[in-house]
Amino acid sequence: MKLAARVGRIAPSPTLAMTATAKAMAAQGLDVIDFSSGEPDFDTPEPVKAAAEAAIRAGFTKYTPSSGIDELRQAVIDKLRVEQGLRYEKSQILISCGAKHSLYNLAEALLEAGDELIIPTPYWVSYADQALLNDATPVLLPTHEAQGYAIDPEELQRRITPRTKAIIVNSPCNPTGAMYDRPTLEAIATLALRHRLLLISDEIYEKVVYGGATHVGIATLGPDVAAQTVIINGVSKAYAMTGWRIGYAAGPKELLTAMANIQSQSTSNPCSISQKAAVAALRLGALFTDAMVREFDRRRTAMVDRLNRIPGVTCRMPDGAFYAFPNIRGVLGRRGPDGPIETPHQLAQYLLQHAHVAVVPGEPFGSRDHVRLSYATGMETIQRGLDRIAAAFEKLTI
Repeated sequence: MKLAARVGRIAPSPTLAMTATAKAMAAQGLDVIDFSSGEPDFDTPEPVKAAAEAAIRAGFTKYTPSSGIDELRQAVIDKLRVEQGLRYEKSQILISCGAKHSLYNLAEALLEAGDELIIPTPYWVSYADQALLNDATPVLLPTHEAQGYAIDPEELQRRITPRTKAIIVNSPCNPTGAMYDRPTLEAIATLALRHRLLLISDEIYEKVVYGGATHVGIATLGPDVAAQTVIINGVSKAYAMTGWRIGYAAGPKELLTAMANIQSQSTSNPCSISQKAAVAALRLGALFTDAMVREFDRRRTAMVDRLNRIPGVTCRMPDGAFYAFPNIRGVLGRRGPDGPIETPHQLAQYLLQHAHVAVVPGEPFGSRDHVRLSYATGMETIQRGLDRIAAAFEKLTI
């Protein structure tokens, strides 16, 4: 069978693949410590589960409008108004099957052959592949660990061409945990306005920030910026609802209408029950999320401190999200039982096979010097897993 050429441009999500491998090994009875999964280990809040149960009991189990129920779209509007001072109409809101689905709808509606999408690196693994699936070209904008992964406006300017269609802004960032400050966002917005580029603001980790930091959404910089921004968000990370699959987009009416039309021909509506649960989540307030983030903060400090005590490893303290992104350049080049370990991918395979620890290699994120570890798991698991990693590295020979 001859498949479409676009299939050959991409690979399966490496984070999901590593998580699946770790679970398969655990199902075989192996004691695998999984640092690969990008989801909170907390349970969904009880009021959210109660709202879902009430929806089931009330028979709210049929099709809904493909763009989402009015109640949820209004809850998103209210959230953006109260928290960011932004004002949208319901025609500017699209509810989808997770933030990833929102991003894919956007890529389908916006990108075509010859277009370019600027993506700061390191980057979340699906940005580039979604561009490739829609015949566009990902243009990578390197950021550097030594500068806190800040975007250099001059480097950004050099990558803008007449074919540039949009710029990704992911703050806090997966995988680095870095956040962009207001001056950086203002510089990005200035260039976007000058060149009439769309800003894609992925804010899925906006609630998971530390040390008194405040998330700044780029659309809040002014009405002219908001008019050229699509906000992508969802309930997965802030409310421990990854499996409920509810994300949303907010932005220019013409673009959101096109995205809604695409969704109507692909998935139709998101799950009716999950939509009712998402309403409850957005109305819940900060009580649940704040407690979860406090625990993440405790784990963040423990993981990064321990990583920095492992010879050959350095790790920047993340400002947000729930990932450590240690630099393992000092370990690469050593020899393991299967031969030299030259790449993050080879190192991740070594840790999985010989230490039974799952981490995600840096290559799919755009780095050949890092691996990603999630600290959205228990403290005891973190301690055991890092002890295994330290012991596994000690066994490598120069």
